[in-house]
Amino acid sequence: MLSSSQLKLLTITILILVSSCKGKKKEYHNLIHKIESQSAQYERDSIQNNDSFDIDELVAIEENGIHFYIQNRKINIKSYACSECHSKPVAQLHKEGLGKKAHWDITINHADTKTMACLSCHNGENMNDLQSITGDPIDFNKSYQLCSQCHNQEVKDWVGGAHGKNISGWKSERVSKLCVECHNPHQPQIAKRWPSRYNATMVEERK
Repeated sequence: MLSSSQLKLLTITILILVSSCKGKKKEYHNLIHKIESQSAQYERDSIQNNDSFDIDELVAIEENGIHFYIQNRKINIKSYACSECHSKPVAQLHKEGLGKKAHWDITINHADTKTMACLSCHNGENMNDLQSITGDPIDFNKSYQLCSQCHNQEVKDWVGGAHGKNISGWKSERVSKLCVECHNPHQPQIAKRWPSRYNATMVEERK
């Protein structure tokens, strides 16, 4: 049995709790509930409202539930469609002895010759598409699917936004550069460069 003083204290406590809840529109029973209730729902600006891009020049990418855009690469490739020149299979063009034309002088410095050749990525029967290791067609606009066969982690990071360059700013819908816009697919290692300016501070710190 509660003593009269304990009963009185319990009654006062209940009254305080009831009165503190009374008249409030929002009551937060824990920190997570409070954060969820007070958090403003953030919606990115539509890409249509971004003056830097024409929606017709972008390609929507949907990977692992992540949505973003890339620029339409095919409309910016100078000699696309490839079939305008590659009217016959590459092997046949070589047999006909037409000599080196356009980009046939490209040197591959991506993997050794036992691992990679032109037709490892390009479809010799249909030059308008790239091809996977298993021979499935890959659209030039989605060449990252080709890269992901060997560079899986880098492409995962790119899809997540941690690798590569975002060219639309952080407020609007994301527009990212493709792998091949930073890495030459035939020689993907980025060349060493001198820094843009001489870092005198660092030199002094090293003394």
